[in-house]
Amino acid sequence: MTETGIPFILTQTYTGYPMVREARALVAAGRIGHVRHVQVEYLQDWLAEPVERGGQKQAAWRADPAQSGAGGCIADIGTHAFNLATFVSGLVPHALLADLTAFVPGRALDDNAALLLRFEGGAKGIIWASQVAPGTKNGLRLRVVGEAGGLMWDQEHPDDLEFTPLGQPTQSLRRGGEGVATASRLPAGHPEGYLEAFATLYAEAAGMVRRFREGAKPDQATMLPTVTDGLAGMRFISAGVRSHEGGAVWINL
Repeated sequence: MTETGIPFILTQTYTGYPMVREARALVAAGRIGHVRHVQVEYLQDWLAEPVERGGQKQAAWRADPAQSGAGGCIADIGTHAFNLATFVSGLVPHALLADLTAFVPGRALDDNAALLLRFEGGAKGIIWASQVAPGTKNGLRLRVVGEAGGLMWDQEHPDDLEFTPLGQPTQSLRRGGEGVATASRLPAGHPEGYLEAFATLYAEAAGMVRRFREGAKPDQATMLPTVTDGLAGMRFISAGVRSHEGGAVWINL
């Protein structure tokens, strides 16, 4: 919510995936114990060559600081990785260290971002975001490790979540399957992914706007990303750029 009380919803798409929400619920329920480490990689290859110079409009504005701002890859997909790390883990980040690189000669903004994170409570994190990694298309992968177990989710296989209790075999939790509490839009066995995640967020946003118009109090349990998440993303970009420009130093968030 903004200062006016008007709902502000940010489309952090991956928060709408059922098994991402299942992972969040497992962490919140203490199923992996105290979180020790969070790792997110988000890899693409579509900017591995200077396509922005050949009239590719999607690349042109992303590679232009006048239109995109101070961050390239860290802003475009790094913010999604950062949001996913905090959304699932429930942890509050307090510092980061960033090494940003423009591997394509002449490119004005970073196309590869490597970051270390420190969270309140002592947990650590790693984010690798790259748009110059051949062989990847939308390789978003999350791993959360706790003292009692671990979780792994891969966006290109969105219906599956790996859950490994310490000392036990890995369990493959499948959307709509036994033991999975998170609701989904489609029947089990029918792949649910990117477009359905938008539908989930839009439907929940519509419900929030409807309740606002009816004068109801905001639902404190909502998982919708809001203006607060947007601000956190902008702080993440700014801190990452400042860390890199300072020689890869720790910056408080």
